[in-house]
Amino acid sequence: MDGTRLAIADTRKSKHEGATPDDAVHVPGEGQHDVLARLSVGDIVQAEIDWARRFRHMRFHTASHLMCAVLPHPVDGCSITTEYARLDFVTNEPIERETVEAGLAALVAAARPVAIDSISDDEMAARPELVRTMSVKPPVGLGRVRLVRIEGIDLQPCGGTHVANTAEIGALRVAKIEKKTSRTRRVVLAFA
Repeated sequence: MDGTRLAIADTRKSKHEGATPDDAVHVPGEGQHDVLARLSVGDIVQAEIDWARRFRHMRFHTASHLMCAVLPHPVDGCSITTEYARLDFVTNEPIERETVEAGLAALVAAARPVAIDSISDDEMAARPELVRTMSVKPPVGLGRVRLVRIEGIDLQPCGGTHVANTAEIGALRVAKIEKKTSRTRRVVLAFA
């Protein structure tokens, strides 16, 4: 706590996981700065999550899973913001904007349910094909590994926030495709 920011324990607030930024939380009402300045460690507070911001992150994050189905290459980097989702794919093949947009549109329109599941650490070790990201490994050692399952589309370890159904993502467009290295293609998604 520094007078303008505070850390909140025991909350439904999403922390930075799955390449998704932390939730923004604000203290509702007038005089928020005065309220924050009077708080002490251990005080009980009521705060509100910036739902519009979180929902944009959820939509982009779930769209990144769809990208893994449309472009079945290993992922070497990912970033989710309120403005875009960026994925870096390990491939030297060209990526066509129209193909990606059509594939994403079909998967969004399919309105597939998104569910959370888990497997044991041992099951995770026996199924390395589930790991799509090269730079982030699933958290093992706690007994269970959290999975996201998009019916008929994707199954992979993930700690991020997701929509309940692919139709909630909405229309997407490819904002940019660029060759980052001889082996990496970057794809940036935005909402249409």
